[in-house]
Amino acid sequence: MTTALISHCDCLEHVNPPGHPESVDRLRAVMAALEAEEFAYLTRVDAPLASDEALLRVHPASHIERIEAQSPARGFAAIDADTFMCPGSVTAARRAAGAIVQAVDMVMAGEVANAFCAVRPPGHHAEPSTPMGFCLFGTVAVGAMHALEAHGLERVAIMDFDVHHGNGTQALLWHEKRVLFASTQQMPLYPGTGAPEERGAHGQIVNVPLRPGAGGAEFREAMRAEVLPAIDAHAPQLILISAGFDAHARDPLANLNLIEADFAWATRELCALADRHARGRVVSTLEGGYDLTALAASVAAHVRVLMERVHVPNP
Repeated sequence: MTTALISHCDCLEHVNPPGHPESVDRLRAVMAALEAEEFAYLTRVDAPLASDEALLRVHPASHIERIEAQSPARGFAAIDADTFMCPGSVTAARRAAGAIVQAVDMVMAGEVANAFCAVRPPGHHAEPSTPMGFCLFGTVAVGAMHALEAHGLERVAIMDFDVHHGNGTQALLWHEKRVLFASTQQMPLYPGTGAPEERGAHGQIVNVPLRPGAGGAEFREAMRAEVLPAIDAHAPQLILISAGFDAHARDPLANLNLIEADFAWATRELCALADRHARGRVVSTLEGGYDLTALAASVAAHVRVLMERVHVPNP
């Protein structure tokens, strides 16, 4: 088996206004990094469009209808001060959600060992009825609910190491006792959520804030002390990763000081838990990361670890 790389050129058609940090160049940088020879054995798959059925597991119909109604025929539509839509945005967001559905299907079928979804726009800030923070649909929550409802899993875990708290994922899954949501994030920082006291309706949410300026040592200690034990205790049958790389020291939108080795370490630890509980099943989807050099290098480090978990010949 191999690692799947799931993406689609439609994700390049979601264009934000000039100067916006969530730019088309982010995905271009990621895909260029994954063209290196060491990634030749990735199983490359085009993302399908997410169905209404998949989106309706986490969003009300009114949210989907509102997003589609706000899609402009040309130019940009401002959803809020940070979040914009262009004519290609709805299709791109459906590809992003469709990618994680496809990844879950492939991993559950044993077609691939694990998967990385190189998609945009990101998704972890989208709340049940509120697009925000560059996000339209709650991508990783869509994947979790698809795993539960379409594949009959009883326990799924999500780890979000984006520097910004995944308030949308938390809100979408607040009452879902089958999904453990764990998150490390800088605090204080947008969107202002993610306090340790935010535990979910069933105590299944684990938030571990990091102080501005924290680096790899603090991140790894937070993972070891709280996140990894919580995931281990939950014994998930699938682990999903909201892979935001804006906690990198080079990132312009925040103040953490992680480096590529920290993301690789976290990925390896999560894969080890997946080996213990989930037959190695891991699905990761891209969230933030706004320095193009750091983003490309961090994604490469992350995917390199995913590929380590399967046996393929060296290119």
